[in-house]
Amino acid sequence: MARLFSNRERSFDMGVLPTELLARDPAAPIGDARLPDDAGVPGEDSILAAIPEYRELCVRFFDGEVAAKRAPVPDDRLLRARNLKASAYFLDATLAGVCRVEDSDWVKDRLAHTHAFVFLVEFGREPKAGEPGAAWILGTNAARTDVRCAEVAVVLAGYLRTLGWSARGHIAGETRVAIERLAQRAGVAKDVNGTLRAPLIQRGFRLGVVTTDFEMAEDLPLAALDWPSADAYLGRMGTRPGWTEAEEAKRPVHIGRYEMERIKRVEEPTTLVLRDEIKRMPKRADLFSRALAGDLGERLAKERRRFAVKHPLAFAMTPLIRNMVPMQGSRCPLGGNAAHSDAKLNSDSIKALGHYMGADLVGICRAEPWMYYSHDDEKGEPIEPYHPYAVVMLIDQGFETMEGASGDDWISGAQSMRAYMRGALIAGIMAAHLRRLGWSARVHSNAYSELLHIPAVLMAGLGELSRIGELVLNPFIGPRSKSIVFTTDLPLEADKPIDFGLQAVCAMCMKCARECPCNAIPFGPKVMFNGYEMWKPDVEKCGRYRLSNDKGSACGRCMKTCPYNREDLVESERLLWLSIEVPQSRKALIEYDDASGGGSRNPTKRWWFDLEIVGREVVKPKGTNERDLDLGRAEKLAPAQKLAFFPPELQPAGGTNLQTPVPLDRAAGLAAYAAAESPVKARQRKR
Repeated sequence: MARLFSNRERSFDMGVLPTELLARDPAAPIGDARLPDDAGVPGEDSILAAIPEYRELCVRFFDGEVAAKRAPVPDDRLLRARNLKASAYFLDATLAGVCRVEDSDWVKDRLAHTHAFVFLVEFGREPKAGEPGAAWILGTNAARTDVRCAEVAVVLAGYLRTLGWSARGHIAGETRVAIERLAQRAGVAKDVNGTLRAPLIQRGFRLGVVTTDFEMAEDLPLAALDWPSADAYLGRMGTRPGWTEAEEAKRPVHIGRYEMERIKRVEEPTTLVLRDEIKRMPKRADLFSRALAGDLGERLAKERRRFAVKHPLAFAMTPLIRNMVPMQGSRCPLGGNAAHSDAKLNSDSIKALGHYMGADLVGICRAEPWMYYSHDDEKGEPIEPYHPYAVVMLIDQGFETMEGASGDDWISGAQSMRAYMRGALIAGIMAAHLRRLGWSARVHSNAYSELLHIPAVLMAGLGELSRIGELVLNPFIGPRSKSIVFTTDLPLEADKPIDFGLQAVCAMCMKCARECPCNAIPFGPKVMFNGYEMWKPDVEKCGRYRLSNDKGSACGRCMKTCPYNREDLVESERLLWLSIEVPQSRKALIEYDDASGGGSRNPTKRWWFDLEIVGREVVKPKGTNERDLDLGRAEKLAPAQKLAFFPPELQPAGGTNLQTPVPLDRAAGLAAYAAAESPVKARQRKR
């Protein structure tokens, strides 16, 4: 259930729980308490065996090289602590605190670290015994949450080392410090009869720690754990209400938190897909692959290697993202397992597992041959379709951080990378689990995919194609998501596409086109492109801007300004259902979004340091994009807008590798867009 009260005035570094209201006790005793553990015992089909390789991968990057020169970050110890806390909450930690590391806290190999940044991640919500996914999930929460803590520790420690300070990650079973004692010192947990308990949460949790010589303001130990007031319990500060867990428990885990079951299902997507006319494209045709190969010039070939990770927080995610690629899995059938032949149960179990691991939405579709790329981009070798099903998951990029941003400033790249990293971890463990059960499964991540994500997201019923163009928009989290896909031969039941009225809304709303920094989103009607009906964006304009953005990292301004990018409030849900159930209200709701400042920056939510990696040094950037709404911009841009697109015949041929530049022909792309067939004519022609 959504919150009753807005968090617009709550600083992001304060977190989702009102722990600032709890009493603190600097003299509280620090005991040798143990961490909460699983209540159940894992069965023979549990995911437990699929987790260790991902845990071990994270542990490899707990320590590493420290930048030679320190970054220009504030000396203010409180600002430093707030930045690191916000970074942890951005990575979905539940609670974080800071303390000094005492001599007695070291258990082996003492480091020259003065401070500990301590965070906890609460357990995932488990299905009840007998519900879909229970056989895979029960008894695995400690292991699941430890690997999530390890992921966060890798990023935060890597972030500090990139800034020029020594830092090392620690989790249970892989630590040089007594993490349970540090949790008490930092005020994120309290010893209750020999077991650690966290404030204001009912589920269990696990801990992660980053020790460092980065000086920060310390927190105090907790004196109390219970809700301090009725206002806190209700979430009046914009925090998570005390009844959240009880409300969530009313919905089976496989259904997920969002009421997708209320959205209308249809046999075919709301945008025309002519399967027999789709020409499979090589990965080499992707705009960013073209940039890497030099098709857009030498400068953008260089920027392609850094554009999304030139902020140190995003850069700290790259070791995990890159090193999960070799773990993505198998293409060839493994023989299967007759014990898992129930397609409906398999599908519900997969969805439960995806939600439990941390995906926001999960859908399933057939991995039809036209969804696969035709060739890879490294060697130009052919890709033959190999799996019949695709499991598609969406990872929310985070409303609060997006609220504080312009969409194309220095946090944009980190928003994308965080979702890509989390998705690859979730899908990697799920695919490894299926392989252990005897089924073939392969992950398709942002770092390496052999399947086009957009048609898979569309056909799996997770959204409709929007005016943004090559983006499927979900009714509940709007456009602010990244997708992760894995394909498999496990028998599954495919979901149907959905219809929540988006085509009518996007036909009236031009906000993403109006606010696009490079005028790449069409103001005009939909066209047919390689068998798809869509508002086709100019990917060259978009790509060039994202690659060369010198006042930010990448760009997500279209997501930032979309009216569907809403806060997780009861009021927002009411507006969604009003737009679905009362079509006459849609135009007024679009106008209301502008009138209420939807898409403007909220300075309360701005938590990151503006920094840029240049060479091997972190520096202050030359500037920062600080865009807000420009209500009159459409009148200036729309009349003269010229867009290009690049159908298969204007792309590098299948078999072309990254070492062979194929200069992009914009003149031909402009002519191709001008001659594009309309969806109306395509339908008439097919009839």
